Amino acid sequence: MDAIEAIMTLRAIRRFTDEPVTEEEVLTCLRAARQAPSGGNIQPWQFLVVREPSIRRGLGEIYRRAYTRYEPAMLAATPPFRHEAEAERHRRTVASARHLAAHLQESPVIVLFLMPNISMTLQDEEGPLDVGTPYASLYPAVQNFMLAARSLGIGTTLTTVIRIYQGEVRELLGIPERYEIAALVPMGRPRGRFGIAPRKPLSAITHWDRFGNRRQDIDDRADRA
Repeated sequence: MDAIEAIMTLRAIRRFTDEPVTEEEVLTCLRAARQAPSGGNIQPWQFLVVREPSIRRGLGEIYRRAYTRYEPAMLAATPPFRHEAEAERHRRTVASARHLAAHLQESPVIVLFLMPNISMTLQDEEGPLDVGTPYASLYPAVQNFMLAARSLGIGTTLTTVIRIYQGEVRELLGIPERYEIAALVPMGRPRGRFGIAPRKPLSAITHWDRFGNRRQDIDDRADRA
């Protein structure tokens, strides 16, 4: 599998078989995560791999409670759909998310991505230098991890819902207060298939040279590439 195929077919997988994920496979994905770029090469990440069934059950219980609060708030904030096909895609996504909330503890492996609670803002004689969020130095590692898993035929999804009860997760896993839980990634053999997920056309989200300069001719070319 080449890199473009892995990227294009890396969709959220939330339903897993009970087939195990080996430690060697986890290590392969962690090595890929470690190679991600970070601001100033600070490498702020810490990886917490959870395989112990009792701890997975604990995470699953916390995640279910978090999702029970999250879904109604998310649905209330969802704007109207433009057409029925869009609404149906959203219903499928919600059903998949509900399944993960009910079955997170059954994921063979759950990996948490942690980072210290730091600021990237610097100062000079003119004032603060806003160089962006420190999370920009962690999420490339998450993406690398998920792409490596995809190359091994292992499904993943990135979720942050469990942050609603981050304090409980810290207590369960012994995570020091100074570390943020930036992402939780379950991994396992997928029930179902990898594939290209529907996305907005490039012409709707791409600007050329100045904001607002759009080109309608790029969609067919992008789809053929």
